[in-house]
Amino acid sequence: IRQQAGYNFDTETITFPNFSFNNKNKVDLHFPQLVEKEPLPLIIISHGLGSDRQTFAYLAEHFASYGWIVAIPEHPGSNSQQLQDLLMGADHDLISTGELIERPLAIKALLNQLEQDYAPEINFDQVGFLGQSLGAYTGLNLVGSSLNFNLLKEQCPSANHLLNLSLLLQCRLLESPRITMNLQDSRIKAIVAINPLTSLIFGEQNLNKVTIPTMFIAGTSDPITPAITEQIIPFSWLSSKEKYLMILKKGTHFSTLAKVEGNVSFPQETVGPDPAIAQEYLKVITLAFFNSYGRNKPQYNYYLTSRYAQYLSQDLMPLLLVKNYSISE
Repeated sequence: IRQQAGYNFDTETITFPNFSFNNKNKVDLHFPQLVEKEPLPLIIISHGLGSDRQTFAYLAEHFASYGWIVAIPEHPGSNSQQLQDLLMGADHDLISTGELIERPLAIKALLNQLEQDYAPEINFDQVGFLGQSLGAYTGLNLVGSSLNFNLLKEQCPSANHLLNLSLLLQCRLLESPRITMNLQDSRIKAIVAINPLTSLIFGEQNLNKVTIPTMFIAGTSDPITPAITEQIIPFSWLSSKEKYLMILKKGTHFSTLAKVEGNVSFPQETVGPDPAIAQEYLKVITLAFFNSYGRNKPQYNYYLTSRYAQYLSQDLMPLLLVKNYSISE
């Protein structure tokens, strides 16, 4: 499962009129070209702050080559254009007001629109979600981890933003409108959260509500969402019976992101060792995860073991894969 399988695929960009909260509602859909006409499983990929639909196109194409339909929506309030506008002085906000609330609502609207327009092609009993950073937050919000306004209100005044830059975003939620509606979407059956921000925005009380198969991916050299406080400890809070922690030693917040022409470039030291290594890990391990738990193919569990991770591991960026551990007080 390192290389593409036998399926070819098509990619098209679609505008859904009811998908988002503005008129920039672009979604890239990747369709396998299959002879048979049975409904296919779906993966939604949600990009992080300062990224866009192209950031994980390499991963979408990999999934599509193995028979998945993949949808990558654009989040205009926190995409690469938003970051460029900030750097050029055309905007004063890192993310637009209400973006932390609008993101999960937009994904729910996207799923609704896909059900309406593509019901014969998509099996909505086999839906997976993959998100990076702010996209990972988006997904966790959708699979049961509700927002913890009380914890944010208690901890944000004394939070050390210098040691954990993600707290700048997490505490920003206090400026957003408080909603009481349940954002959980039962159509999502498995989730991969890359570099998620979790500690205050969810906390142990709410992250404990995540019960579906879950994979956290952390980079040990990530200063934006530090591995210990945002992934490794929070991983132990999950209630999922099937949960995995994938650790990229020397990996950073940007190791899994493809370089996209026209987007803001980051210094090499912030990207870490060769990103191609991290992207190869991501393609192999996440495909196995989604095939196992989104497509009910347990034979792929072989690839979700520490032994196989050791086989994949390269010295420039060692790979660890851990399952179902807990942290004692």
